Amino acid sequence: MTLYSFCFLLFAFTWNTSAYGPNQRAQKKGDIILGGLFPIHFGVAAKHQDLKSRPESVECIRYNFRGFRWLQAMIFAIEEINNSPTLLPNMTLGYSIFDTCNTVSKALEATLSFVAQNKIDSLNLDEFCNCSEHIPSTIAVVGATGSGISTAVANLLGLFYIPQVSYASSSRLLSNRNEYKSFLRTIPNDEHQATAMADIVEYFRWNWVGTIAADDNYGRPGIEKFREETEERNICIDFSELIAQYLPEDQLQQVVKVIQNSTAKVIVVFSSAPDLEPLIKEIVTRNITGRIWLASEAWASSSLIAMPEFFHVMGGTIGFALKAGQIPGFREFLQKVHPKKSANNGFIKEFWEETFNCYLPEGNKNHFGAAAFHKGHEENAAGNGTAAFRPPCTGEENITSVETPYMDYTHLRISYNVYLAVYSIAHALQDIYTCTPGKGLFTNGSCADIKKVEAWQVLKHLRHLNFTNNMGEQVDFDESGGLIGNYSIINWHLSPEDGSIVFEEVGHYNVYAKKGERLFISEHKILWSGFSKEVPFSNCSRDCQPGTRKGIIEGEPTCCFECVECTDGEISDETDASACEKCPENFWSNENHTFCTPKQIEFLSWTEPFGIALTLFAVLGIFLTSFVLGVFTRFRNTPIVKATNRELSYLLLFSLLCCFSSSLFFIGEPQDWNCRLRQPAFGISFVLCISCILVKTNRVLLVFEAKIPTSLHRKWWGLNLQFLLVFLCTFVQIVICVIWLYTAPPSSFRNHELEDEIIFITCNEGSLMALGFLIGYTCLLAAICFFFAFKSRKLPENFNEAKFITFSMLIFFIVWISFIPAYASTYGKFVSAVEVIAILAASFGLLACIFFNKVYIILFKPSRNTIEEVRCSTAAHAFKVAARATLRRSNVSRKRSNSLGGSTGSTPSSSISSKSNHEEPFSLATPAEQPHGCKQKVSFGGGTVTLSLSFEEHQKNAVAGRNAKHRNSLEAQNSDDSLRRHKALLPLRSSDPLVIEPNAQSLSSPDTNTQESVAGETPQEAQNLEEEPPPLSATYLRDFVDCDSIIENAVHS
Repeated sequence: MTLYSFCFLLFAFTWNTSAYGPNQRAQKKGDIILGGLFPIHFGVAAKHQDLKSRPESVECIRYNFRGFRWLQAMIFAIEEINNSPTLLPNMTLGYSIFDTCNTVSKALEATLSFVAQNKIDSLNLDEFCNCSEHIPSTIAVVGATGSGISTAVANLLGLFYIPQVSYASSSRLLSNRNEYKSFLRTIPNDEHQATAMADIVEYFRWNWVGTIAADDNYGRPGIEKFREETEERNICIDFSELIAQYLPEDQLQQVVKVIQNSTAKVIVVFSSAPDLEPLIKEIVTRNITGRIWLASEAWASSSLIAMPEFFHVMGGTIGFALKAGQIPGFREFLQKVHPKKSANNGFIKEFWEETFNCYLPEGNKNHFGAAAFHKGHEENAAGNGTAAFRPPCTGEENITSVETPYMDYTHLRISYNVYLAVYSIAHALQDIYTCTPGKGLFTNGSCADIKKVEAWQVLKHLRHLNFTNNMGEQVDFDESGGLIGNYSIINWHLSPEDGSIVFEEVGHYNVYAKKGERLFISEHKILWSGFSKEVPFSNCSRDCQPGTRKGIIEGEPTCCFECVECTDGEISDETDASACEKCPENFWSNENHTFCTPKQIEFLSWTEPFGIALTLFAVLGIFLTSFVLGVFTRFRNTPIVKATNRELSYLLLFSLLCCFSSSLFFIGEPQDWNCRLRQPAFGISFVLCISCILVKTNRVLLVFEAKIPTSLHRKWWGLNLQFLLVFLCTFVQIVICVIWLYTAPPSSFRNHELEDEIIFITCNEGSLMALGFLIGYTCLLAAICFFFAFKSRKLPENFNEAKFITFSMLIFFIVWISFIPAYASTYGKFVSAVEVIAILAASFGLLACIFFNKVYIILFKPSRNTIEEVRCSTAAHAFKVAARATLRRSNVSRKRSNSLGGSTGSTPSSSISSKSNHEEPFSLATPAEQPHGCKQKVSFGGGTVTLSLSFEEHQKNAVAGRNAKHRNSLEAQNSDDSLRRHKALLPLRSSDPLVIEPNAQSLSSPDTNTQESVAGETPQEAQNLEEEPPPLSATYLRDFVDCDSIIENAVHS
């Protein structure tokens, strides 16, 4: 009883699902039945159900010619398979196709019929139900169209593992195998399409777009994927709206208002044609033009939107379309359709009426009545009729004479996907049919029975399907149950012939290519807004020109920016650059910041005016030093040259040559070798020079401050010791340089930080401390030399150049003290220039002060380059010392006499003539009498002493001199002892003024008496003078002046 009751219920359900009636389905018997779901209508009529009576099924409205063509593609494929001798031989495929009316409710209603039939077969109730006509179960379903509808159908079919192969549902949500177990499709998912749309926006450099999506499982995931892609490409979305086919009027108006007020000129739409149609109609009504529509595949070629009356708004639309396929014989099959020849297709009657705008009477009756009138009126109200009353159809109408989307077979895209879906199921059945036991896909390699095949078995084979289609392409479903395919890019043009819209292919998108090479567009084929060749502008801000970058505006999207000029050292060589690129290290930006130019390289060059001037001065110094050296070599045996220590002078001049030459190492491009050479060369050269001056000055000072030189002095102050001291002083500097070069050697350095546009090639000294030691040691020697020279400033000037050395040392210190702040405050090539100037200034100072006076005397005053000049100067100094000592003692003796007896003693006679300030002058000899003499006038505190010496009379008066010596032997002896005891050769004290006047008058006789006025002495000096009177005879002075040891020592000094 239970089984009979269940049979009755299923029969009632089956009867209920057949409420479509025979004219609302396409059905054909066969051994295996395939189900089909197609949108023969675009929607259903709105009808309020008040539930006061039994609810009625809603009516489908607005015929879809493309949907009917897709249905015909399924029937054509099944007929072709049934007629094939190789594919499923001895097997007949049947079909059961329903109209979804593009709604979920109608699709589920049809799906329930598939499930119910399968359930009856699985229960095997035929013997109990005693069904008069057995209908085989549906083992697979082809459909549906929209992703939202397919989602609902997949949820139901998946419960029973009935395979569903969709031809147009591209939502990426359907790739979830866990949720949609039995879903497969012959169309690529929207993930690739969304990426392709973002690539197009980026290709045309748009960054300000709006988005519209259908509020279903197709539009929302698609636009979400597009948004993810735009974020990676820095594309901003101005607005994002959701739409639906039955969107309330107020919400529809709000969406239109947003579009109208938006500054975005490019609108990306992920929607089906029925969902988008109400919005487009309202936009056309408001005449909102100037927008570029980027269409998804679902409506890019839809006849519902691509209408000539919409072209002024939708013209120039860029859309995606599936790759077109070829179906041989399909064109003829479409043309053969006729109500009388297609008894199995219940949709042909309505198709015929909509195509020719007529009506076919029911059966053979020829009456129209009220039903015919009512039907014609409703269809006219729906927009499908052209008159209030449709005429009857004759049945002789020619299908090719009417232009409808049904006959648009030039680009078979969805139709080919339907064709491919049917063949996929057929090949899965073929695999079952040809399966060899032991090699099957089921347990223990078993195979399914083709006569009793079940839906889940077909699903198993579909997942492992692999075959070649009629176009030679390999077909196999991936892990998500889809096929990877390419897209064609189409542009809406207006046909000049008939005014219809033409889908011009302007590019393609290759999913298999690597990123960045997938998109290809022929821009010359595109017509923007239907007629323009200029790419529209859809950016929030104007493009930034090369040399600028995009700057963020606070509170605005990143696509709304201001153009900011690139900073120095950065460039942008492209339009609308996001950031400026930094130039390489050796380059700098040009004035417009559009490209990098090589930086100017700067150093103290040989060719620049400054470098040439310094080089000329260095060469001049070398030339002058060489000239002086040549003069000294030429006149090496003259008294002046001998008196200046000839060998040390040569070494000094050589060191000056090195100083001038070392300055040349600072000119030219710095390299490692000259960087390591120039500072040591400069330091060693100057130390050698200063050492020579120091040894020379110190030797003369010691000679004149010592007692009468002995052979011991000559031994220790010979040339060997002098050169040894010079070497030791120089060796210290050499050690400093060696340590410097070993621990931190200088090297060439490219400085990029001082100035942006210039690279300064300088020498990195390695260690500033080492440089400080090098210069500091040189200055230390110079300070010691200055001390000795200053102390020797009152020694005989014709013999010792102490004053000139003092001046040279002053110049040296001024130069190098000025060098320190100048060196620290300059940079780049001027560092080298400052050091070169310091070297040249110091070198010229030394050369001029020490040697120019001597060269002048040698070349232009040869009369002064005599032994007499040298001896005169030396003797004058000795006389000053001796006279001062004698006068002091006389002064002490006079004071003593005055203190004892109050009388004034007579002054001892001597060969020195003096005069007091109150006495008359002595008689003077005529100049003729003293042709080769020298005069020295000595002023003391209490008087003036004038000395006149004649060296030409020395030989003539030798005998007289010896007699005078004999007569005054006692006086000479006393005087000589006095000189020894009081060190007559010591320099004068600073408290005793000394004035030398070469032009003073000489005395007529060396034996005249002198009167001296001497200042006071210390008590100890008075005691010494009391013990030994200080007589000073002319004979002794003459002998002192002629003393060979003094003269020879002086000359060799």
